[in-house]
Amino acid sequence: MKKIELDIVALSHSVTQSHNYAVVLGEQDGSRRLPIVIGGFEAQAIAVAMERMTPNRPLTHDLFKNALETFKVELKEVVINDLVDGVFYARLICLQNGEKTEIDSRTSDALAMAVRFNCPIYTYEFILDAAGVVLEDQDEPKEARKKAPAKKKSSLSSYSIDELNNMLGEVLEKEDYEQAAKIRDEIKRREEEG
Repeated sequence: MKKIELDIVALSHSVTQSHNYAVVLGEQDGSRRLPIVIGGFEAQAIAVAMERMTPNRPLTHDLFKNALETFKVELKEVVINDLVDGVFYARLICLQNGEKTEIDSRTSDALAMAVRFNCPIYTYEFILDAAGVVLEDQDEPKEARKKAPAKKKSSLSSYSIDELNNMLGEVLEKEDYEQAAKIRDEIKRREEEG
């Protein structure tokens, strides 16, 4: 199966649940996004590494990275390799002395490690087909979108920003990632126009 490379494009806090976050992965050579709900600890671990912050004591993911490096194990890539009943599965692809080893991982932990090792993140077409969201008009300049004839309004356009934020929290709680990404896109569109 052909692997599709992803980047972390957003990390957002759930409005209604203080312990839930969503990490949004974006297809490098396309317009699809893959939103994944993660816990607060994992979100913090990803954010700390992305912001290049150095805690006084190593976090769990830092400890694991230090252990791998001590034993000369290199994390080559992270692969989000399955989606079963709304749960994402991932593997850490490691190299030690030229020998490849795959380690099963929660997706949130795998992403926290990928940021620390600055390694690529991949998934497969069937996962993007099942849980990905397509961003429309991504290549079109913002000015052209504003001047374009009005398209049929999305049902989300009739809600206020506060209502959209509340809805976002509710759909993330239900793990409806596709709807969550649509709501997030609507909020982002309004922020860009505002």
